[in-house]
Amino acid sequence: MHHTPLRLIIFDFDGVIAASIAMKAEAFRETFSFVPEYQDEIVQYHLDNGGMSRFVKFRYIYKEMLHEELSPEREKWLGERYAGIVRRKMFSIPLVPGALQLLETVKGKIPLYIVSATPEEEMLEIADRRGLAGYFDGIYGSPGSKADCIREILSKNGSSPEKTLFIGDAPQDYEAARDTGVRFIARVAPGDQDRFSGKPGVERIVSDLHEIREVLLPIL
Repeated sequence: MHHTPLRLIIFDFDGVIAASIAMKAEAFRETFSFVPEYQDEIVQYHLDNGGMSRFVKFRYIYKEMLHEELSPEREKWLGERYAGIVRRKMFSIPLVPGALQLLETVKGKIPLYIVSATPEEEMLEIADRRGLAGYFDGIYGSPGSKADCIREILSKNGSSPEKTLFIGDAPQDYEAARDTGVRFIARVAPGDQDRFSGKPGVERIVSDLHEIREVLLPIL
């Protein structure tokens, strides 16, 4: 990792702040309980496309797996069904090890943001109810793309990409970092597939946020 001072840190939420990947996979399985023969395929697709809006996933699932038309009404029902399952479970999900310590260390030193594929209103509610909202200068969610949200944050703060770090855990996070030119650290949870080793622009791969805290302290 190079030693250019950081002026801005952006976090993905699921899998970076909250250890919620397994829970959301099960929420996808439960959402599609009406097609049990497709559940395993659907859950694997969901896991392979972390960082993507759930509504984009719904459209792909209907077109490419179920081979059915997805009406606006059905899409809305799926979104509400999935959100309801997540809402029931999210507030008891543990944080990623080291997340709270990292936030407490860097809060007030530089601006901190969340950029998530979770719908923004839902993301704001989760952060507020988990007592995390006060750590962040802004919380962004879908329908805006992650790259567009990052660009808006850079513009709002007058920060250059080389002084901005995005911490993510999904290929879509990496692509957003590449699209916007910001620096990138990947979090790969123990036992998860490493999709980042050898990719250009990945400054570091960590298993938890304790490791990031140790790396960041010298360059804040």
